[in-house]
Formats: sequence, structure tokens, C-alpha cells
Amino acid sequence: MNADSPTLGLRIAVVSAALSVLLILAALLALVFGSTDTVMEALFAFFRGAEKADPMAQTILWQIRFPRVLLAVLVGAALSLGGLVFQALLRNPLAEPYILGVSGGSAVGAIFGILLGFSRFPGVSLTAFAGSMATLALVLMLSSGQSVLKKDSLLLAGVMVNAFCSAVITFLISLTQDSRLHNIIYWLMGDLGQSGMQQVGLLAAMLVPCFVLFFALSHPMNLLLMGKEMAQTMGVNIRVVTLVLLVATSFMVSATVANCGLLGFVGLVMPHLLRLLVGPDHRVLVPACALGGGAFMVLCDLLARVLPRQGEMPVGVITAMIGAPLFIYLLKRSGSDANRR
Repeated sequence: MNADSPTLGLRIAVVSAALSVLLILAALLALVFGSTDTVMEALFAFFRGAEKADPMAQTILWQIRFPRVLLAVLVGAALSLGGLVFQALLRNPLAEPYILGVSGGSAVGAIFGILLGFSRFPGVSLTAFAGSMATLALVLMLSSGQSVLKKDSLLLAGVMVNAFCSAVITFLISLTQDSRLHNIIYWLMGDLGQSGMQQVGLLAAMLVPCFVLFFALSHPMNLLLMGKEMAQTMGVNIRVVTLVLLVATSFMVSATVANCGLLGFVGLVMPHLLRLLVGPDHRVLVPACALGGGAFMVLCDLLARVLPRQGEMPVGVITAMIGAPLFIYLLKRSGSDANRR
């Protein structure tokens, strides 16, 4: 073990404990608040061990809100970690699955699966993964065959592919003339409302192994930030580690898109915020992004439910309203830094 292992372990424990408390508080708020006030009484009855509670409130609490909160935690953790991995690989704070086009490619594949009448799992999930991998391959090809750690060319290629995916999505929607049109449009803006325990269980089975993999590769990600030559000197197999991280991240993002649609900028907001709070060490950042990203998505979904007077808005609207200004700020700051050099 490294000499700093005790200190590192303590940092991981402290950060994880603090963010776990935040996640629990966010989950309790999401369970309690909504259009029905009697849910709070049902939750208190559960903690007291009381057997009698309003059956309607119990149904809303455990069959509607609880699976939705779990789904939000998984999706927020996945997208936050996806942004963290891309930022480590590209050494660019602007890198994020949505901005690089991986989410857009997943959406194109998922829409093909929906229009072909496939089930959400495994049909739509597989077509979404195929779309994300095709997009990733196209981005790498457009980056002129340079190293995948060449941040500028890859980021520009991702932006172009993302624009192309948006055009393809619009084209596919324009060809859809039946009742699926409204569902596709709403899903594209991010929808956590179709959650159930079976869906949550399937998504967790796909995402949790990716979370474990990212933590196992957190130290190589630290070395990648120091540069290709330094990472190779320290024994990192650049090609293998990069390929594994890219495929795992694309798989994870495609799974979330297939289930919840496009949720942009989560992978930009949380890694940037947590990097400021806990530092650049990915051994701390990986669990922090998983917990913090989950809490962030739960709170965004809560706002999407309670802000409208009637009904709810897509949660992707909330994440975009928070993330887009941050993206503009980071873009302007990176340009200013480049000018100073």
C-alpha cells in the first residue's frame, strides 16, 4: 500500500460519509414533498413501525416516489462519473457525455429501437449502446487518428457529431406520425417518471459494475492527468485503460439514456464542483461523484415535480438550466487562460 493510504482512506471515508448524509436528506425531501401531502404521514408511520397508514399514501410513497428516487440516484451517479472519466481522459474540464455526442448517439439508437417496437430491455438498451459505440467510433475517426488523449481534436469532433445526432433525432421524430411522437419528445428532455422497481433493478445491475470498475481505475486516471509519457513511465497501459474506460462509460451512458432520455450537463456540473471541494484525486472523486451526482439528480427531479403548478416538467430542463451557464463560464475561462499563455 502507498504511504498515504491511511490518510487517503480517511479522506475517502469522510467525504463519502458527508455526501451520503446529503444524499439521504435529498432522498427524504424527494419522498416527502410533492402534490400529495399525506405521504409524510405514511413515511413517519413507517419509521415508527406503525401498521396502519393511508393505503393511497403508501402506494404513492413506495410504488411511485421510492423507485423514482432510486432511479434518480443511479442516473445522477452514472452521468456524473461519465463526465469525470471523460474529463480525465481528455484532460479537459468541458468534456462530458452530452457535449461529446455520446448521449446523442445513444438517443439515436434508442429512438430506432422505440420505432422498431423493441422492449426497453434488452432491445432499446442494446440499440442505445450500439448508437453510443458508433458515435464514439465516429468521434475517434474524426479526430484524425490522433491519440484519444488529444483533447482539442476529440472535443471538437464530439461537438460536430452531437450536432449531427440532433439533426438525425429531429428527422426521425418528423417521420413519426402516431401517438409515440409525444412520448419520444418528452423522453428526449429527460424523464424519470416511468420508473419501477424492476427497471431500477435492471439498471443497477448494469451500472454498479461500472462504478466499481471506475474506482479500481481511479489511480490510473490520476496518472493520465499527468500526461501520456508520465503515465506510461508509471506502468499504465494507455491503450488498454483508455479503451476500457471509454467502452464502460459509453455503455453506462447508453443505459441511462435508454431508460431516462437525454439529461445534459450533469457530468459537467458535479465533477467540476466536487473537484473544487475535495481536490483532483480520482480515488476520492469517484465515490464523491457517485454520491454527489445521485443527490444532485434527486434534487433536480424534486424541482421538476414541485415547480409547475400542475403536472411536472422534464428533469432535463432543470439540469440544462443549471449546467448550460456553467458550461459557458468554463468555456470563457478556458479561452481567457489560453490568451494569457
